Amino acid sequence: MREHRYRITLEHLATPKQGEPTNAAIHFETGNHDDLFAIVDKVRGRGQFDADTAASLALGLKLFTEVMLKNRSDPLFAEIHQPMRDFIQKLKARPQAVEPETAPASET
Repeated sequence: MREHRYRITLEHLATPKQGEPTNAAIHFETGNHDDLFAIVDKVRGRGQFDADTAASLALGLKLFTEVMLKNRSDPLFAEIHQPMRDFIQKLKARPQAVEPETAPASET
């Protein structure tokens, strides 16, 4: 299968408690049949979540569902396959967030 290839880097920036050590960064490579940058842009562009939350949601779903797709015969994923498809369809069907209307500038 032809796929897009990615290098993922995870950096531990802070801990909940001051003084706790952070973990060293991890890097790994993975593939996906979709362009992850386009998916993240699409989810961000819908305005339903802040930019970081939208990126987290899009990237998390795409990484997880690609593992499911590549291991579709593994019984581990049997029970979650249809609920995940339903969830993604609901996410795609949500209307784009509406920007709050701003009051027109007053003329002085």
